[in-house]
Amino acid sequence: MKKRVLFTAACLILLLALPAFGQVRSTLRQGETVKAMFIAMDSMDLHWLKLTRGAQQQAAKLKIDFTNNAPAGKVDAAQQIAIMEDAITAKYDVILLAPLNANALVPVVNKAKAAGIKVILVDSPIGTGGNFDAFIGTDNAAAARTAADTLAKAIGGRGKVAIVNAQAGAGTTMIRENAFKEQIASKYPNITIVGTQYSDGDKAKALNIATDFMRANPDLAAIYACNEGSTVGVGNAVKQAGKAGKVVVVGWDKSPESQALILDGTVLAVMVQNPAAMGSMGIQAGVDLIQGKTVRKEADSGCTVGTKANIARL
Repeated sequence: MKKRVLFTAACLILLLALPAFGQVRSTLRQGETVKAMFIAMDSMDLHWLKLTRGAQQQAAKLKIDFTNNAPAGKVDAAQQIAIMEDAITAKYDVILLAPLNANALVPVVNKAKAAGIKVILVDSPIGTGGNFDAFIGTDNAAAARTAADTLAKAIGGRGKVAIVNAQAGAGTTMIRENAFKEQIASKYPNITIVGTQYSDGDKAKALNIATDFMRANPDLAAIYACNEGSTVGVGNAVKQAGKAGKVVVVGWDKSPESQALILDGTVLAVMVQNPAAMGSMGIQAGVDLIQGKTVRKEADSGCTVGTKANIARL
């Protein structure tokens, strides 16, 4: 009987010493605050700034520490890997990551997971073999098919189309390119894709690429651009060439520049994502996981076709 009483008392002491289920990491680490970092593809695009803002606001709401970092440009996956390594060394609890190169980031993502860090992918997927906790972003394939249908309708289902993409290795933009091509090939036999070039999301590069496409194809009917920088560059090229309304432009993402190009008739439509929701949902998912809650492996943050009729409201 005495042994049983002692055993019960020991169990009660142990239970009282344990944190309550559902409390965030701050209690699990005796007063330390949960640390979260968002690592973007770059620090320039308005898309990433909106995503960062959404994450910051949710982190403030949940009273956790938040910081963000990104490579100087969208062409250096090695720099993004180095930022990930630093975050692992600094023992962050949650990392939100938009992989610059789907395959190159796999080893460091797996290293973060092995270190016990909650890895939430936002906007862009990781390559095969990547171990992560959740993915939050646009259904890029579905939106790209919608972009293809929008463009095809505008040119009457026939003509030459060029594609200006961002990064050749980025999972998101490659999905947007490939799903667009597949939709055109399967539904619009009278549309010919004359080529695809990569601008690294740089507006000046996209302008030059689009200009070259129009010079090489005087009868070009349309250009599809796969991100905000490419869309703005393509729009400016079409405008400078005096072909607004003659060469249809369908692209991605709302920004002051892309909105202006839509309102003046240069760009027909953009696929408007919800990056702020990606950021806030990503932070919430990370904290939920630390609390021991179950989160969806994949969550769609939504996308809307932005045109002259609705772009100001989006």
